[in-house]
Amino acid sequence: MTTQIDLSGLKCPLPALKTRKALRDLAPGEQIRVICTDPLSAIDIPSLLSDTGDRLLETKKQGGRIVFVIEKRVANGA
Repeated sequence: MTTQIDLSGLKCPLPALKTRKALRDLAPGEQIRVICTDPLSAIDIPSLLSDTGDRLLETKKQGGRIVFVIEKRVANGA
């Protein structure tokens, strides 16, 4: 099951900060779906993932929202 967080209405930097916190709670290999309305999220979320090493599986726009599907990084040697 994919976890989902709806961050609609939140402005930079809150979507990235809340996404980082949600990723901490996931087990390696689990996925999360993040929904944002702030256009800067299209820059901030991928930037966050380049820092954390987690993987962006999908980004799509749906009626004024940006939806990200992210997979938690699997630890090396696992």
